[in-house]
Amino acid sequence: MSEETQPTQNLKGQFLVASPWLGDPNFHGGIVYICDHDADGTFGLLINQPLDVSLGEILEQLDMDGGHLEEPVYAGGPVQQERGFVLHPQGREWQSTVTMSDGLQVTTSRDVLQAIGNDVGPERYLVALGYSGWSAGQLEDELAGNAWLTCPASEAILFDTPWQDRYRTVLARMGIEPGQLDQSVGHA
Repeated sequence: MSEETQPTQNLKGQFLVASPWLGDPNFHGGIVYICDHDADGTFGLLINQPLDVSLGEILEQLDMDGGHLEEPVYAGGPVQQERGFVLHPQGREWQSTVTMSDGLQVTTSRDVLQAIGNDVGPERYLVALGYSGWSAGQLEDELAGNAWLTCPASEAILFDTPWQDRYRTVLARMGIEPGQLDQSVGHA
């Protein structure tokens, strides 16, 4: 792989924070956790846009135990919205688990959902339908156009911070007050 095809900065394990400059309504006020970023493109999950359905409702639709679970299910992004992703700390591997370098895993197989429904799955998790994806160079172009801010991800924000507080909490970690963001973000 040549240097030209390498991303200028590897964003794996980072948060992307949508700036007001980003025109895509799918990401307005959004935070994306970047699961993978390389010369082929970028894969991530929105972590602060819950759908109007609980995890328990999804499990019931799949004829699984766990209908009592009230955790939100997130819109992970606009791509393949019928596909489920479970983001969780590293631990047991399921039928379809990918381990990332920052100690987190993404699982796409039903067995992890069944385990969660039976209270034997990962203790901390985030369930999303769909994902956010960028082709090679696309995210870099959006970053150059001031569409996103970036900062290191935090498991505390992913798994312990209520979804409605995540945007403000990430901005605070970056030293930014929400009112400071305007259409000129990133422009000197």
